[in-house]
Amino acid sequence: MSVHIRAVQGAIDLKTFIYLPAAIHADHPNWMPPLYMDEKAYFDPAKNKSFSYCDTVLFLAYKDDKPRGRIMGIIHHPYNTEHQEKTVRFAHLDCYDDEEVCHALLNAVEQWGREKGMNRIIGPFGFSGREPQGLLVEGFDKPPIMVTICNLPYLPVFVERNGYVKELDCMDYLIDINKDIPEIYPRIFERVSRNTQFRLLEFHKTGEMKPYIIPIFELINRTYAGLHGFSPLDDQEMREMSARYLPILDSRFLKVVLDESGRLIAFMLGIPNMTKGIQRAKGRLYPFGFIHILLEAKTTKQLDLLLGAIDEPYRGRGLDILMGWKMIESARKAGIKTFETNVVLETNTAMRAEYERLGAKLYKVFRIYQKDLSR
Repeated sequence: MSVHIRAVQGAIDLKTFIYLPAAIHADHPNWMPPLYMDEKAYFDPAKNKSFSYCDTVLFLAYKDDKPRGRIMGIIHHPYNTEHQEKTVRFAHLDCYDDEEVCHALLNAVEQWGREKGMNRIIGPFGFSGREPQGLLVEGFDKPPIMVTICNLPYLPVFVERNGYVKELDCMDYLIDINKDIPEIYPRIFERVSRNTQFRLLEFHKTGEMKPYIIPIFELINRTYAGLHGFSPLDDQEMREMSARYLPILDSRFLKVVLDESGRLIAFMLGIPNMTKGIQRAKGRLYPFGFIHILLEAKTTKQLDLLLGAIDEPYRGRGLDILMGWKMIESARKAGIKTFETNVVLETNTAMRAEYERLGAKLYKVFRIYQKDLSR
C-alpha cells in the first residue's frame, strides 16, 4: 500500500499524533513516554504561546489505513527575521521501521516549507533550543532523560538517505561524582567562596526558590542569545514556565550566585532522574502515576543537569566550581552517584573542556540535520 499523508485536524487526529510513539516504541526498552499532561499543553495553541508567532503543521502518515508515522513542521518567523533566514524546521519525527513512511513525512514538511517561501530545512528542532533537539546517533543502549529525544537506530539512517546532512552535533556527558572529580576542585571552591563579591544561595523549600525563577530566565535570555536556534522568552512565557516547572523542582539541586548588589549572575539546576518512574507510569500522572515518579525521584542514583549559566562579565572567575562543588555535596548527601549533563553543542568548546576536566565521559550524541530546499 502507498503512504497517505494528511494534516492533523481536530481532537481525534491530535490524540493519534500524541500517542502514536507509544505504539511505535512498544518493544523499545529504553523508550520513555512524555508526560502526557505536558504534551497536550505543548500542542495546544491556547497554552503554548509559540504557536502565536510561528507557522506550524502536524502531519500523520497512514499505510494500509493505519497510522505509521508523524512529523511537525515549524516556521519560526522572529528567528528567521533576526537571522535573515528562510528556514523551516521539522520536529517530533517518529515512525515505524519503514523508510517509505519516513521519506513521505519529510517530503510533506519540505513541500509545505517551499510553499511558504522557505529555502532550507533543519531538524529535529522545535520552537526553541530549550526543547529536545537532534536525533540520537550514538548511545542507543543508554536510557533517556526528560530533556532529550529517544529514537531507534533506523531513523537517522532514513533521514540521511533522504538527502539530509549534518548541521550540528550535540553532546551528552556522564560524570561519576565519586571518581571523576579532580582533587583540586574543593580547594578552588574554598578560594572562590572567600570572595566577598559573590554570595552563593542554597534552598530548602520550594517557596524559597520562587523569587529567583524569573531572574534565572532573564539570565538565560542574556547568556544563551548566541546559541544555535535560541529564541528569548518574553515576560508571559517566563511566567508560564515558572508556574509549570517550579512545583517539580527539588530545592536541593538549585544553586544560585548573587553579586554584591543582590543581582543574580549565575545558576545551576539539576533534577533527580525520573526515567524509570515515568516509564512505569506510562507518562500519566493520574491516578497513580505520580507515585511511581516521586518514588523514583527519591531513590534514583542519578542527577540530570538541566540548565546553567554565568553572566558574561563573571566567567572564568570560578563560579562554575563554586556552584558545582555545592551541587556535588548535595548530590552525595542524597545518595546520588552520577550526573548526566544536558546536551552541549559541539561548538561550545569551553563547556566541553570543563566537563572533560571533570573526567566526564561522552555518553550520547544527538545530530541536527539540514537540507537545501532551493534545488
